[in-house]
Amino acid sequence: MPWNGVIAQYRELIDLPPNAPVVTLLEGNTPLIPLPGVAGLLGKGVTLHAKFEGLNPTGSFKDRGMTVAISEAAGRKVQSVICASTGNTAASAAAYAARLGIKCIVLIPQGKVAMGKLAGALAYGARVLQVDGSFDDALTMVVQLSQRHSIALVNSLNPFRLEGQKTGAFEICDAMGKAPDWFCLPVGNAGNITSYWMGFRQYHQLKKTGLPHILGVQAEGSAPLVLGHPVENPETVATAIRIGKPARGEQALDAAQESGGKIIAVSDPTILDMQAMLAAEGLWVEPASAAGIAGLLHEVRNNRIVLDGQSVVTVCTGHGLKDSDIITKRAPAIPLLPPELAALEKALLA
Repeated sequence: MPWNGVIAQYRELIDLPPNAPVVTLLEGNTPLIPLPGVAGLLGKGVTLHAKFEGLNPTGSFKDRGMTVAISEAAGRKVQSVICASTGNTAASAAAYAARLGIKCIVLIPQGKVAMGKLAGALAYGARVLQVDGSFDDALTMVVQLSQRHSIALVNSLNPFRLEGQKTGAFEICDAMGKAPDWFCLPVGNAGNITSYWMGFRQYHQLKKTGLPHILGVQAEGSAPLVLGHPVENPETVATAIRIGKPARGEQALDAAQESGGKIIAVSDPTILDMQAMLAAEGLWVEPASAAGIAGLLHEVRNNRIVLDGQSVVTVCTGHGLKDSDIITKRAPAIPLLPPELAALEKALLA
């Protein structure tokens, strides 16, 4: 059967008004990629797979929720949508709004968005504005604007976003036949951890697929759920999770506790080391995408989690092309050679 997007695949499990038209870019159906190299570091007999959400149409997991949020907005004949974003939401909202033929407004924190993500929003025709403040400031502003005007908010405060994002859990269970023992992912605004827990619980109720322990991972410079209070000026190389006041923070903490897991924080160098480890296995992800499995390895190495013989799935939320500057800025200069074989041989064989 051809894949027609997450709404077509799971509509009976998604809370979407029946009159809503489906606005889709055929998102979802992303692969579970085995990672035997990193699995070997986690313990004996551990199986590790990455749910590579970077292969969604706009390069991130946001497309799962956006297809539902924009479809619901289409059912209400909305003519404009708005979001605050650190990048991935902006690109996704702009793409789905363009697909529907309506306006998209994006508010970003000045200088805090990777250029690959900003370029996506611009390419899809969004009107992009900057705020001299944080993501949290931007989110407050767009929430207030959406309450005063007939503009649909499509951040993860929108419950239809979660309805779409939970389908990632359905796909994991369908592919594996059950939920993994452990599930780890990065935590920024906390919509994804909330939605995955919704999905795993819903599927378990219907199909007895089991429930995973969930490990949510923040960056140390942007770890309000670990610190127990908002972070006024969050800083991390993992731009997708550079959020100091998660909109669904309480639900994220509940998901971790109910699943028998936890939320931790790791350093930027730890995240970048894991990004390199994943790339060594052929999987290039943006820094935030590496945070989940970086955190799990950190817990194993500090004897806080034992995984021997267990199955693990990590969500890699965005493609490496989303934030390519992090690689190019740290790379050594590329040697320049004259167009001569001898020069090539000298460079490679000396």
